[in-house]
Amino acid sequence: MKHGRTVLVVDDEPTVLDGLRLTLEADGYAVRIAGSVQTALSLVAQADLQAAIVDLMLPDGDGIALTRELKKRDPSVEVIIVTAYGSVRKAMEATKGAGAFYVLEKPFDPDEVLGLVKNALEHRKLVAENSDLRRRLAEQSADSEILSAAPSMRRVMETVTSVADADANVLIVGESGTGKELIANALHERSRRCEGPWIKINCAALPKELIESELFGHTKGSFTGATAEKVGLLEEAHRGSLLLDEITEMPIDLQAKLLRVLEERVVRRIGGTKAVSVDFRLISSTNRNAELAVREGQLRQDLYFRINTVTIQVPPLRERPDDVPLLVRAFLERYAAKHDRRVDGIEPEAYRRLLAYPWPGNVRELQNAIEHAVLVMRGKQITLADLPEALQRTVAEGGAASIAPSEVPAGSLEEIERASILKALETTRWNKQAAAALLGLRRPTLYSKMRKHGIPQRPS
Repeated sequence: MKHGRTVLVVDDEPTVLDGLRLTLEADGYAVRIAGSVQTALSLVAQADLQAAIVDLMLPDGDGIALTRELKKRDPSVEVIIVTAYGSVRKAMEATKGAGAFYVLEKPFDPDEVLGLVKNALEHRKLVAENSDLRRRLAEQSADSEILSAAPSMRRVMETVTSVADADANVLIVGESGTGKELIANALHERSRRCEGPWIKINCAALPKELIESELFGHTKGSFTGATAEKVGLLEEAHRGSLLLDEITEMPIDLQAKLLRVLEERVVRRIGGTKAVSVDFRLISSTNRNAELAVREGQLRQDLYFRINTVTIQVPPLRERPDDVPLLVRAFLERYAAKHDRRVDGIEPEAYRRLLAYPWPGNVRELQNAIEHAVLVMRGKQITLADLPEALQRTVAEGGAASIAPSEVPAGSLEEIERASILKALETTRWNKQAAAALLGLRRPTLYSKMRKHGIPQRPS
């Protein structure tokens, strides 16, 4: 088959069926034919269809209902409705409500049919490419963009901007999941070396006996298993940047060799004698206290001084609660697009739990929680039951950002409502979206109540 495409033809007139089958097969299409709705549906279950030509009037149903069923089973299938002159108006409904690609009026020309099928398949391909592009763009932006409204993260990004174009070594410190790699990416992308290689190695992920070979490379026969010459990552990073993730996990003896490379700017492969010049910008990261690692003998002091010309401390998510609503929205859009799910929002109870949870795993845990919820959700909105089990359990004391009943003073209903709104605003640092979620209100309703009680938009 020239096209590698399968077309279903459904019509109760044998002459029409044979004519369409011969026309399509002559142009290289695989064709399945059916004279009724039931036969057509049985064929759908057996064949991978790309398009269908469906008569509007069939002995056991109509083409509009069949079109809806075909699109329900596979939304990518393009359907062309065939109709007699008297039923054109009804057939036009199919293009609106049922999702048909085109309405073809009888009698028709074979070349017209081939042209329509070709256009339908091109439209199908374009829709698929656009869907894939949206998914990849959503995924790329969520992976590469640093989303934050917190002052502490703003200071971090100001530091990144200040030092990105310098060649100074940078040490990024922060808990697991805070986004240290995103900071490292930003440093490289904004540097003068952005067109050069961007090499990353996780010192904690490789067995200790392999790290040296990965970093420095080796010659053939230099050790058991070295069956070929290998270029190390230090050489690969020439004229670019190198990220040593979790550098405190690097073996002490290897730290001494790395220090020598940083001082001399030359590399010798394992088993080799030739010195190779290297020019790279070193970015290191750790989830540990680097100074404590020095005192405990996990990190050489001289290497520590060499790698931390600039230190960037990435704050944990619990210290920047303003970022939670921003990240939730971004991840929700990303994973709804990635998994092709319809998500109309998050129910207030679930949203309050997202805001109250202390996020020990930081941004990565929040990201995983939202993807989990999108995948398992049963309705149109994410509920508390859709969140991971850790979030469904009662939030531990000290980690909650919710309003306890004891914090709401006695008084009239007006006074209680005003006090509750003020407490929510203070708790969320005047983030209106987060405050509305805590109170179980829509944001426009919160604004209305703030005006009613004379509460300013910003703290005085």
